[in-house]
Amino acid sequence: MIVDNLKPPYYAVIFTTTLTDDIEGYLETAERMEELAKNQKGYLGIESARAEIGITVSYWESLEAITQWKNNIEHTEARNLGREKWYKKYQLRICKVEREYGFEQ
Repeated sequence: MIVDNLKPPYYAVIFTTTLTDDIEGYLETAERMEELAKNQKGYLGIESARAEIGITVSYWESLEAITQWKNNIEHTEARNLGREKWYKKYQLRICKVEREYGFEQ
């Protein structure tokens, strides 16, 4: 689903990954992280596509909200497990969205 109800300015966290061959428990954990993020103060929405390269973009009200999410205990545990087991590589980018536009048929 495309998130289309956001009003700039806001922040986007872009999380791009490639996975190892051992993804046991990965999808369940990813779903749990999405549910947990939805309850985090400052959370605005999420978009995700997982294939050869996984890309998840989450949207936040502020840099402070992003830091609080990063420091969430359960999120930290999942991140550590990802480094130990699931991710060959990941890259995280934090961007301020100042303008947006879209199209819907």
